[in-house]
Amino acid sequence: MTRRFCTVLLVALTLAACTLKDDGTPKPIPAPPDVAAPPADALKTPSGLASKVLQIGLGRTHPTLRSRVTVHYTGWTADGTMFDSSVVRNQTANFGLTEVIPGWTEGLQLMVQGEKRRFWIPGALAYDTDPRQTVPKGPLVFDIELILIQN
Repeated sequence: MTRRFCTVLLVALTLAACTLKDDGTPKPIPAPPDVAAPPADALKTPSGLASKVLQIGLGRTHPTLRSRVTVHYTGWTADGTMFDSSVVRNQTANFGLTEVIPGWTEGLQLMVQGEKRRFWIPGALAYDTDPRQTVPKGPLVFDIELILIQN
């Protein structure tokens, strides 16, 4: 094996070990420090959705209600508990904008391809009206990276 290959392999194994618990299950991603409430400089919409750009995208086109998108995301409850993450699963999510909670439908239309944004979604735009018991209620925070827009 070459020295470069060994270095790359060592880095990959180290990163894999850092993302797994001792029992081999994925480690949750720690909540951002502002998970309890949006900062004063967050963009707020009339519906109550708040967001802040974490990484500027290179695209110019925004998704529409008819778009399908590919994203990476992580979601936390307001107390900082991670409840879902495509990042941890290492598998992007692909869906139509009308197939998700209203907070995502509204928020994704603010984004451009390549952008990463944090959303503070009030319960009324999240799962508060969902009768399933396993879905978190109340305000939620999501970091969403918009990878691809398909119109």
